[in-house]
Amino acid sequence: MSPVSSHVSHGQSTLRTVQVLGGGNAGSSAHVRSLAAGLVARGVRVTVCAPAEADRAYSFTGVGAQHVHVPRSSDPVSMAALRTVCADADLVHAHGLHASFRAVLALSGRSTPLVVTWHNHVHAEGARAHLMRLLERRVVKAATVVLGTTSELVDRARGRGARDARLAAVAVPRPTAGYEHPERPCSKVRAELGAIDRPLLIAVASLDPGRGHELLLDAARAWRLMEPVPLLVVAGEGPLRAEFQRRIDDEELPVRLLGRRDDVGELLAAADLALLPRSWEARSVLAQEALHARVPLVAARTGGVPELVGDAAELVPDQDVDAFTGAVIRLLGDPERRAALRDMGTRQAATWPTEDDTVAQVLSVYDELTRPRPLT
Repeated sequence: MSPVSSHVSHGQSTLRTVQVLGGGNAGSSAHVRSLAAGLVARGVRVTVCAPAEADRAYSFTGVGAQHVHVPRSSDPVSMAALRTVCADADLVHAHGLHASFRAVLALSGRSTPLVVTWHNHVHAEGARAHLMRLLERRVVKAATVVLGTTSELVDRARGRGARDARLAAVAVPRPTAGYEHPERPCSKVRAELGAIDRPLLIAVASLDPGRGHELLLDAARAWRLMEPVPLLVVAGEGPLRAEFQRRIDDEELPVRLLGRRDDVGELLAAADLALLPRSWEARSVLAQEALHARVPLVAARTGGVPELVGDAAELVPDQDVDAFTGAVIRLLGDPERRAALRDMGTRQAATWPTEDDTVAQVLSVYDELTRPRPLT
């Protein structure tokens, strides 16, 4: 990795950055934590503006960044807090559309450079889709540089009027070898979940609308006919938990809702298959973690998933219950195909940028935007 400056004014002062995060997207939150760790290690002062629950989940302070609680809101109090934090920044970097819009408002009237990263395509229809287009135009026209995590997002930013849009794929922290805690082996994890002599399937996503959990529950009805019956565990919390639990109980589905977990890596290592029924993220965290951990993945062909995984996963049409169900059944009955997907996943993951690559690219953008310009 080539050295990149982390200072401004000819080395006289440390670069001060503010990372603005909405906190509702796992991919962007994991990226900000990774980015903050890399920037702090290179001597950059980092302040993360995000809801308190985001810091509890991702521990930005644990990697040396300062955290300031700023709710996911554009109300006057939240905006005043954000504007105050940004006042001392040499550069502001916002992640996601809504966080970027709030950063634009907070920097109104100031010349502070604004970098915006688009992590995913915002899926909307009707009047909301029109509003999203207006927000996108406002953000990209105000941003100094827009970083898109896929070529599609870069083209979208340019189409909305971005002055400078660049491809900047992000990396999530790579799991440790084996993805397994030495004192809690996979066999123990499976025993704790009740999956000793049956296949274990895992999905990781908040229990919110649009995540595809309904499809998983539909598929679980068919999996009940298998012998042995697979167990699906879902790690994540959200407003639809009670509704899903009622359906699981009423239909006697082989599904366990685990709630929010801090041991997803161990759960994933113990699983036979990882399931991603829907994702609009450009670079799905679960998809990356599954391939890194050599766990075969079945995913809907949505968002940036096809570009991310290539042919290293079983991809099915979006919202096609029969196709998703069938792919899982076929894989569970085909150990050779599962072994091939593990090897293909390892090769595909090797093509992704590392955390160091990501930090180096972002820091080079920062250096470009904060470097003193020669007098003419």
